[in-house]
Amino acid sequence: MLNLDWLQTYCTLVETRHFTRTAEKLAMTQPGVSQQIRKLETHFGQSLLRREGKSFTLTEAGERVYQQAQRTLGQLDRLERSLLEDSEVEGRCRIASPGSVGLRLYPGLLDLQRQHPGLEIEYAFAPNDSIERQLAARQLDIGLITRPAQLPELSSQTFAEEPLYLVTPAKVQQPTWQTLERLGYIDHPDGAHHAGLLLSANYSEFEQLGQLPKRGFSNQIGLILEPVARGLGFTVLPANAVAAFARPDAIQSHALDRPVSETVYLVQRRYHTLPRRFALVNQAMSQLLQAVS
Repeated sequence: MLNLDWLQTYCTLVETRHFTRTAEKLAMTQPGVSQQIRKLETHFGQSLLRREGKSFTLTEAGERVYQQAQRTLGQLDRLERSLLEDSEVEGRCRIASPGSVGLRLYPGLLDLQRQHPGLEIEYAFAPNDSIERQLAARQLDIGLITRPAQLPELSSQTFAEEPLYLVTPAKVQQPTWQTLERLGYIDHPDGAHHAGLLLSANYSEFEQLGQLPKRGFSNQIGLILEPVARGLGFTVLPANAVAAFARPDAIQSHALDRPVSETVYLVQRRYHTLPRRFALVNQAMSQLLQAVS
């Protein structure tokens, strides 16, 4: 009997074109991946891959197996879901996003759960790459990331725009380039990316973040503005992270003359139809993000 795990491993290998990446995505060892591919070839009695050093191409049989495996796995996925009651307001919702988006969405989704107690909201804060891997491994239902999906088994669509703000201590009213040089930068995991987007659009002097003195770093989204509030530097953050700061009177946010926004993408597994409850969840998330300006 044909083992469905072999088919899943084979499809993932074809899509990644790399044994090591396949092993990482499926939480397997590379020899384990190779063994399953050999078992699949033994089952069909012919080679599915034409190996060329560390790379490979599909044989004609390999291409036919891949196309049928995609259809078969998709049909089984739909069958499993059709056997379950598909309620509009009940069920588990596994969601993940980077920190700033999560600060806005998670409290709002908890309010939605209070309205519909049958919902079970599971929300994780994670970087883009981790969210993609978890989606591919079926550990999440949907994800929100700040770039288009890069894994071939995932699809993404533009979902919202999140403005970026330059944030200074409250006493700063006009953030000139000289003011920024004097203050110095409070860095964070996306600090170079966010600063590059906003500062390059508004300051002719800006070439790279290294021009500015670094005054500190934090990887905790809720604490990045703490040194700014204490007058120790400035930073660039998405609007949701700024809005969630507990001491707004101690900081000043500046949209600048040329506003810049970061696109938020909704990501899910390709060919996977979400349960009906996600229509309600996605609508709530969209409204929450649109409310930020």
